[in-house]
Amino acid sequence: MLVEIDDKVVSLEIFQKKFVCDLSACKGECCVAGDSGAPLTEEEVSILEDVYEDVKPYMRKEGIEAVEEQGVFYMDYDNEPVTTLVNGAECAFVGYDDKGTALCTIEQAWRDGKIDWKKPQSCNLYPIRAKKYRDFEALNYHEWPICKPACECGDKLNVSIFRFLKEPLISAYGEEFYKKMEEVDKALKEENEEK
Repeated sequence: MLVEIDDKVVSLEIFQKKFVCDLSACKGECCVAGDSGAPLTEEEVSILEDVYEDVKPYMRKEGIEAVEEQGVFYMDYDNEPVTTLVNGAECAFVGYDDKGTALCTIEQAWRDGKIDWKKPQSCNLYPIRAKKYRDFEALNYHEWPICKPACECGDKLNVSIFRFLKEPLISAYGEEFYKKMEEVDKALKEENEEK
């Protein structure tokens, strides 16, 4: 089931499913697993190229080598730009803390005030996957077994995906769009109560 909000087509799962990242359980596996890098827009490719020198001090040797050899991105099997990988595995921009948890070096540089871009929108909005088409943009829930701890944590805390992603959704689409999402959520809850 889908709902239209402005020029977006939004999956109802984004309102219904519960989700809160639990890094202590998953160790940031989404930055390491998968069959390609993090999706990037063309604008983000330019931003990443511009901020690379400021992010580089946060990166691991393997990540730096991969980027210096291949660039900050490559074209995936859908012919869309994605972040470069280290040996076809983890994102080149992954670092690890002392507990072995994968962390984003782009976000670390942003937190330290070195750059004014947090990280790719595809990472910021996860587990929502946004895809632009000619006349609309689709927002869908991307279900991934490695995020089972996040779903369990979301269930325990009773936090839906769109509530968990309030800040990234506002950053990507604006406050007005998020208010409309809240209205849809309220209507869905009222509809369920009537059943």
